[in-house]
Amino acid sequence: MRFTGCSSFSSLLLNTINKYMHPLCCRRGHFLHGPYPATHFGPKACVLPNPTSVMHIQDPASQRLTWSKPPLNVLIIRKIRDETLLEPFKELCRFLVEEKHLMVYVEKKVVDDGSLMTDDSFSAIRNQLCTFREGYDDISDRIDLIICLGGDGTLLYASSLFQGSVPPVMAFHLGSLGFLTPFKFESFKTEVDKVFEGNAAIILRSRLRVKVVKGMFQRNEQLFSTQGNGIAPHNHINNEVLNEVVVDRGPSSYLSNVDLYLDGRLITSVLGDGVIVSTPTGSTAYAAAAGASMIHPNVPAIMVTPICPHSLSFRPIVVPAGVELMITLSPDARNTAWVSFDGRKRQEIQHGDSIKITTSCFPVPSICCHDLVYDWFDSLAQCLHWNIRKKQTRLTDASDSSETEN
Repeated sequence: MRFTGCSSFSSLLLNTINKYMHPLCCRRGHFLHGPYPATHFGPKACVLPNPTSVMHIQDPASQRLTWSKPPLNVLIIRKIRDETLLEPFKELCRFLVEEKHLMVYVEKKVVDDGSLMTDDSFSAIRNQLCTFREGYDDISDRIDLIICLGGDGTLLYASSLFQGSVPPVMAFHLGSLGFLTPFKFESFKTEVDKVFEGNAAIILRSRLRVKVVKGMFQRNEQLFSTQGNGIAPHNHINNEVLNEVVVDRGPSSYLSNVDLYLDGRLITSVLGDGVIVSTPTGSTAYAAAAGASMIHPNVPAIMVTPICPHSLSFRPIVVPAGVELMITLSPDARNTAWVSFDGRKRQEIQHGDSIKITTSCFPVPSICCHDLVYDWFDSLAQCLHWNIRKKQTRLTDASDSSETEN
């Protein structure tokens, strides 16, 4: 599998700009990134030439999915504890196994569902499914395509299973919100066939690479607790995050007090309920509820949004995607903090610990139903009711307008 015109997330932002525009041209074709800025300023000034920093920008509108070889292994992520998804799940499995002759992977707890175990008509298909257990079986190098059945949580869960390169994801809207799931299941056969044929539009949803480094106190504590069984403690924890990293005050009644660094320089201290560091994809999730702007997923950026800050002037900010953020407890913090990654793996942060965050090189290639612009605005309108209001009625004639003004 490969992406036309794009070899990695970094090349999404760095690809032949000369193909689209000459620096001296005023006109440009239709593409989503702005024009490459001129590097000469006035008659004598210019940017210092540096061959290693030449920018090449890939047009996101030209991102199309192609297959170097036909896909053979498909992973199905199904929302659990939802009986309404049993029939769609069985229909999809039958289609992929019997008609497409593909190898289908599903989580073991999905196959062990009581309703599936007692369905004799599905037993032949069930016996052909490959199962895995999260945290025990590594399937990252076996899967060619991921199909999600459910809500946005299924896409977040699929992302968490792949801490490196992520296969293309096709998400069907069978959950409650469905902001990240553009496909309707009623026409799933037609839509899946189109994806297998290739040339589908994709959007590369950037992720955050997060590293939690434990302080000396906790490392010594872990070493003392594990030296009996001979297991070495982990001094740091890595995570790939699709939506957001949330640092909050946890169960404490005190304000959280954390320091925020950008590329090693202290930017500010956050006093409040916490802080959200999110991707553009996550800008429509928790960050939106906390007052952040909603940013299109193709914009290379990281958002920093305070949660109920004890300051009237602390507004959410957007920083370039390439910077490294670091969050630590302030020296005078009265309590510890807690961190979670896409709402999972919640853990306590103590003095001496640090959380390092930057943009990952492994985005989630999400397959679009229409295109990357229409799908996003359609989700804004349908899921979040963005800018929905009663329409203003037009004036009947010019005299009404003049009377109103007078």
